[in-house]
Amino acid sequence: MPFHVRDPEADAMLRQYAEEKRVGITDAIKLAVTRAREADAQSRAAKLAELKAIRDRLNSLPRTGEVADKAFFDELSGD
Repeated sequence: MPFHVRDPEADAMLRQYAEEKRVGITDAIKLAVTRAREADAQSRAAKLAELKAIRDRLNSLPRTGEVADKAFFDELSGD
């Protein structure tokens, strides 16, 4: 299946990447997409780990037993 890059800048970037990696255009595309997906997965994993740390920190705090004052919060929001 042919693949045609219509954007001259993208085409130049792809060809330069292929040359730097010493691979063909198809392999350069596969390599670039694989690396981008891996970077996305690592970024997502890091964000999830950070959120888990925040959640764990909040869950470690002692419960006060206090109940939120609905009337107070309604007044703050203008209701």
